[in-house]
Amino acid sequence: MNKPDIFANAIEHINQLPSAELREAVYRCCASSRWANQMATAAPYTSIDSLHNKAVDIWSALSNEDYLEAFKGHPMIGADLDALRRKFTHTSEWSEGEQAGMESASETVLKRLQTANIEYVNRFGYIFIVCATGKSASEMLSLLELRLSNPAEVEMTIAAGEQQKITTIRLNKWFEQMV
Repeated sequence: MNKPDIFANAIEHINQLPSAELREAVYRCCASSRWANQMATAAPYTSIDSLHNKAVDIWSALSNEDYLEAFKGHPMIGADLDALRRKFTHTSEWSEGEQAGMESASETVLKRLQTANIEYVNRFGYIFIVCATGKSASEMLSLLELRLSNPAEVEMTIAAGEQQKITTIRLNKWFEQMV
């Protein structure tokens, strides 16, 4: 079976899901109720690309409240220093295909991540959202420290864009589970 056939089968499977099951499945990819409801309502899809395009279109039209709801579906990087140590100790502890080339993070970087994340929440009122795929702890710390100086409106736009990247990756992982 070639790739187009595999993806056709995934779309066929997605289109056969009852609306409630489709909503639940896409909600696991992005924890915005409004986004998940609209994704389920928009079915059937003609292709994986059409589903991705619809995901972006719907996401782009949502409100900041919807974005904040989705952000709450993520754990805060740095809330638990022991969890950070475990997360950044070995590449194999990251989700498959994510964080390729990840180096062990130093205790200093982990503590700075924790402190900067708390500062971020205090400044913006929500957790730092970044698509971590392919980024080391040091790279995420640099991004976090850089983004702390953003105006609130700019930061919300950036965070929403990062959430969209995360959603795309999660949708792809969902498709891969179907083949």
